[in-house]
Amino acid sequence: MSVKKIPLRQCIGCGEMKSKKEMIRVLKTAEDEIILDATGRKNGRGAYLCPSMECLKMARKKKGLDRSFRMTVPEEIYDQLEKEMENLGKQ
Repeated sequence: MSVKKIPLRQCIGCGEMKSKKEMIRVLKTAEDEIILDATGRKNGRGAYLCPSMECLKMARKKKGLDRSFRMTVPEEIYDQLEKEMENLGKQ
């Protein structure tokens, strides 16, 4: 029997390695739009975050999304991601 490999991803906030299913994917589309990808299957460049507000705040402070997407991410995007993260927490 073969052991199935679990894909690991690094959080852009805390830097911790976790399984892909535990993380939330932040996506940059071809139109340079930045959104949360709950399914983890949409097309575009992805960066991963732990599902906690602390990690999002650390990513904002460390400019984690800027590095991952190789572009300057406006503050409004971080505010939008914060609201979307709160909505995911309520579900």
